Parts: sequence; structure tokens; C-alpha cells
Amino acid sequence: MVVFSGLRPILFNKANLLVKNGAQRSMSGHNTFPYQPSRFQWTKFKDLFHYYVMLGVIPVGLIVTYVNIFIGPATLSEIPEGYTPKHWEYFRHPITRFISKYLVSSPQEDYEKYLHHIFEEDEKSRMRKLEKDVETFISQRNDYQAYYYRPVLAKYHRISKEAADYLESLSGD
Repeated sequence: MVVFSGLRPILFNKANLLVKNGAQRSMSGHNTFPYQPSRFQWTKFKDLFHYYVMLGVIPVGLIVTYVNIFIGPATLSEIPEGYTPKHWEYFRHPITRFISKYLVSSPQEDYEKYLHHIFEEDEKSRMRKLEKDVETFISQRNDYQAYYYRPVLAKYHRISKEAADYLESLSGD
């Protein structure tokens, strides 16, 4: 016990020194570097954030500012006789017009896609009804589907007939 009591001031003095200065690493007795977590992910995040801001936000902001200052919103005017406005001409802002004209499909195109979808679904339902009717007739008439049936092709029938005729001509009557 006396030995530990003698070591107490030495141990606590070093512990106080480590707590006071923070955890440090001594490099061959010269420089001391404090232990700290890496900031690599934070630095990488900041770099990528600044890169994408410079790449996307600033040019888009400049384009929007240019459009709003120099082009401005569209004004209403009378439609001339015989002219049918395009679907993008109904929008007021030039950027919305651009998006509607080049990036988004027109309402007429959407409607025709919908009609095609309805047509396809109707065809599928008709085919299902026809298959159901066929199965009903098969069960009513105790019939079966002839999966093993192979239609006779004229090419093979002609070849076999020629071979039979040749054999018959060789053998005679």
C-alpha cells in the first residue's frame, strides 16, 4: 500500500497534464500533435457542394435573371383569323413556354397515348373473352385442343409423292 501511495502524485500529475492539454502524441520528443477526428468527409462535402453550385445554380440563376429582365412575361393579344395557337403559347413565362415546348409532351399527345392504352386494354379483354368462350365450348362438347397436330406442308407432300412415283416406276406393275 505504501508503494501505491508513493506513485499517486506521479500518476495524477501525468493524468492532469493529459486532461489539461488534451490527448496528444509526442513525435520523438519534439513536436506534439493532438488527436482529433478526420475532417475529410466534411471537406469533401464542402468541395462538392461548391462545385455543383458553381456548375448548376449560378448559370441557371443567370439565365433566369436574363429572361426576366430582357424578355419578360408574354402579353395577351387577339388571335388572328385562321390561326390555331400551339399548346406552349398559352403559358405566360418564357421559361415555362420553353419547358412546355421542348421537354413536356402536349396535352393532345397525352390524350392520344391514353386512347391507345384504352384500345390495348379493350383488345386484351376481347382476347380473354374469346379464350373463355373457347374453353367453355371445349368443356360443353367434351372436345380437346389438338396440340400435337401439325399441318401438312405441300413441300414435303410433293417430295414424298415424287419418291413414291419413282419407286413405283422402278418396280413396275
